[in-house]
Amino acid sequence: QNLCFLFPAVVTPCLKFLIYACLLLFSVLLALRLDGIIQWSYWAVFAPIWLWKLMVIVGASVGTGVWARNPQYRAEGETCVEFKAMLIAVGIHLLLLMFEVLVCDRIERGSHFWLLVFMPLFFVSPVSVAACVWGFRHDRSLELEILCSVNILQFIFIALRLDKIIHWPWLVVCVPLWILMSFLCLVVLYYIVWSVLFLRSMDVIAEQRRTHITMALSWMTIVVPLLTFEILLVHKLDGHNAFSCIPIFVPLWLSLITLMATTFGQKGGNHCTGRVCVCVCVC
Repeated sequence: QNLCFLFPAVVTPCLKFLIYACLLLFSVLLALRLDGIIQWSYWAVFAPIWLWKLMVIVGASVGTGVWARNPQYRAEGETCVEFKAMLIAVGIHLLLLMFEVLVCDRIERGSHFWLLVFMPLFFVSPVSVAACVWGFRHDRSLELEILCSVNILQFIFIALRLDKIIHWPWLVVCVPLWILMSFLCLVVLYYIVWSVLFLRSMDVIAEQRRTHITMALSWMTIVVPLLTFEILLVHKLDGHNAFSCIPIFVPLWLSLITLMATTFGQKGGNHCTGRVCVCVCVC
């Protein structure tokens, strides 16, 4: 997404596909590590995440170099907005990278509080709010930034629970997550209702019907397995089931594979990966 102001139709779908592929590989390695099937260091388990951030940094470096060497871009209003959006996205990704490095260090050494580990996320949220305001003013889609801004309460609850400052069940700790997932379920219901209406309408062309049915099926295949994964994970954290991590992660893998399959059918924007990132980091 960092080069989208140069060739958006090609780079953005490719980067989205690579990001989802990195998340899929990371979740597989994490499940294997948590089940003790592999004994790798968590620094190695997080290798797909490091690759994702490396792509962001390289893309931003190339984009900035092109911007610096081509002054004519600065006179184009839309290109200037795209460049600023790239800088915002890179800044947020660097804060996420800091959080991920602290997570690995905390797991490997266990020498500091989780509140300190989550501090970059606490900074990401207000920055994301400002980015959302800027995006709305410039008619720019910033889905990742929106998700980071609305998840501040969830970040605080998780950090407090991991530090045992609060002793709530994980089912209660994840109340902000359930609220957000309820909204996504309403979106799924919306697409299903519209698909049924379009199927029954005689004034709608076949292509529009196929588009709405495809959207409804895609949302269902993403949201329902994701919600299943979250419920199974919370029940495991609360000690209500004895499943190993691999069966719990299977629904998440289905959601990620669906996202990968639908990537090249999307146009523009910074499609969110934050929802999946938060769910995986809870584990």
